[in-house]
Amino acid sequence: MTVTEDRPQMQAEEFERIAAAAEREGVRLEFIHGKLGVKAVPDGDHDEIIRWVMEHCMQQRPDLWLYPERGLKVETYRSGHAKPDGALAPKGSFAGHGEWATADRVVMVVEVTSYDTDTDKRDREEKPRAYAETAIPVYLLIDRDACETLVYSEPDDGAYSMIARRPFGKTISLPAPVGITLDTEPLKDWVR
Repeated sequence: MTVTEDRPQMQAEEFERIAAAAEREGVRLEFIHGKLGVKAVPDGDHDEIIRWVMEHCMQQRPDLWLYPERGLKVETYRSGHAKPDGALAPKGSFAGHGEWATADRVVMVVEVTSYDTDTDKRDREEKPRAYAETAIPVYLLIDRDACETLVYSEPDDGAYSMIARRPFGKTISLPAPVGITLDTEPLKDWVR
């Protein structure tokens, strides 16, 4: 028997139908690297972190908007679908799009780790690869478990070639095309 780990569990169109039904029941699904995944429901601290990132984006880059939970088509290989915690793009980028939009105007995606068993594989392994394959210039990961901020940039051949890592409390710069600096001291208040 041949191992078929690369075979998707379903087609993207099937996923979209299942995800729409699940969303009506309050369950959020993603389809990354051909595998169906459940995205944890955010807690209040998670929401505060997204609000904090959004506030910085509005102050430093008023030409861009952080769209929360925007459904994106990711990966060039397998028609993946992800709902990052935030997608930074020029205002009006998703007008006229359905639930799942192409990521061609997205300059940064933001993820905040959840306190669940899948966060390690999902946020630290699968999503960086999927976002890099889609050529999203910057991936900001706010890792509440490790109390650090990671900035992935310079996607090249399906991987990010640069990773900057700073503990909460330090300043971190988000490179072009984002061009925002974050003082991460407040993040200390929103971890367990």
